[in-house]
Amino acid sequence: MIYMDYSATTPVDPRVAQKMSGCLLTDGDFGNPASTSHVYGWNAAELVEQARSQVAALIGADPRAIVWTSGATESDNLALKGVLEAAGGGHLVTTTYEHKAVLDTAAHLEAQGVAVTYVEPNADGVVAPAAIAAALRDDTKLVSVMHANNEVGTVNDVAAIGRLCRDRGVVFHTDAAQSAGKLPLDVQRDCLDLVSISAHKIYGPKGVGVLYVRREPPLRIAAQMHGGGHERGMRSGTLATHQIVGMGEACHLAAQALAAEGSRIESLRNRLWAHLKQVPGVHLNGSLEQRLPGNLNVAFANVDGETLLMALDDIAVSTGSACTSATVEPSYVLRAMGIPDELAQSSLRFTIGRFTTVEEVDGAARRVAAVVNALQDRRGV
Repeated sequence: MIYMDYSATTPVDPRVAQKMSGCLLTDGDFGNPASTSHVYGWNAAELVEQARSQVAALIGADPRAIVWTSGATESDNLALKGVLEAAGGGHLVTTTYEHKAVLDTAAHLEAQGVAVTYVEPNADGVVAPAAIAAALRDDTKLVSVMHANNEVGTVNDVAAIGRLCRDRGVVFHTDAAQSAGKLPLDVQRDCLDLVSISAHKIYGPKGVGVLYVRREPPLRIAAQMHGGGHERGMRSGTLATHQIVGMGEACHLAAQALAAEGSRIESLRNRLWAHLKQVPGVHLNGSLEQRLPGNLNVAFANVDGETLLMALDDIAVSTGSACTSATVEPSYVLRAMGIPDELAQSSLRFTIGRFTTVEEVDGAARRVAAVVNALQDRRGV
């Protein structure tokens, strides 16, 4: 089996798992970080703060601005609901191809009386900063635009959007679940006020993430979970030391290898595309230049995507986001980009990562070409 679904989740790096294992048993640092009366709690708290610094270093942030969550979905909810509830409502600007964690939260806020404007990406899968600027109103409280799209991997100029929001006095949130640890990101340079990150996209454990919350000037966030006042009152709940330590180590490793790993993975991605573009009727979805290093979203004309996916039972790929994989409708992301339903339904997302090899890329390409050719022959194409 060849794994090419790194955008859905990544395996935990063995170095991360080793760090995590020291926080579970009686001879390790298993204590509650909130226990301030004994050494078990002190040791756990020290590890939590070390991990907080490791995450902060990855995005150029003050460690005190890092708020632990259960993952990017909770971080997105806390960002959108937290800002707009604290502001007493107002206007939200987002895009039509955000992750469902943002879109469903926006729909919830809309039902509560918040005005929402949805900006379309262009045909390359990129959101133009000018389109965001045009959507701003006098009562706009928050803009939320993802750094990199989870299906097509296209990358938005969040620095340009951040600057225009800063100039207009509007809070800017970006979902960086797909980009953190893969692309350079600096919250100060890029004028980012809120950033969502998830550990399991960067070789850390599932169930832990962070929300970066700007400290200067202070940003008011209404808590969505109550009980204990943890994380400066923004997110109550006992901190999972082992998961947090795992995320910290994952971020530390990602920061060390950012350039070298990105270059290697992009080379493998380009090698895969060089093979696949020889297949008759192939179509690349989205810009190849403004794209995550490991992402390739490809449509195969005259082939049903679900049939193709089932035939490729020895390659782990997907037809879109793992969060919407149970649906049979064409991808809403591809639709937002203006891709016809027939091509959208025949699209597959290949994502390459840290443990992908050249042999796997070549083998997957041969297998896909053979299956697509067979399915096209069956349809008399």
